[in-house]
Amino acid sequence: MIPLLITMALMYLLLMRPEQKKRKDLEKQLAGIKKNDHVVTIGGIFGTVVNVTPEAKYVTIRVDDSTGTKLKILRSAISHVGAADDAEVDGKAGD
Repeated sequence: MIPLLITMALMYLLLMRPEQKKRKDLEKQLAGIKKNDHVVTIGGIFGTVVNVTPEAKYVTIRVDDSTGTKLKILRSAISHVGAADDAEVDGKAGD
């Protein structure tokens, strides 16, 4: 019985707890999104936030400065908030 409890405790500490912390940090970042923040979507689209309202499900981002192309995306589709260079470094570190 004791080895089973130790194994379950290790699984929680090594697998579940870091994932919960990562998810809470992302939720905090998504709640704090403001105009002119740089974001990366789950699909890998880089953009700058143009329009955001608190508690709204959608965020409008500008993906091309020369043509002014804008996309309306779900807030939950944002995977990273910050400069595009930071997202590339984070992606390489996780591999």
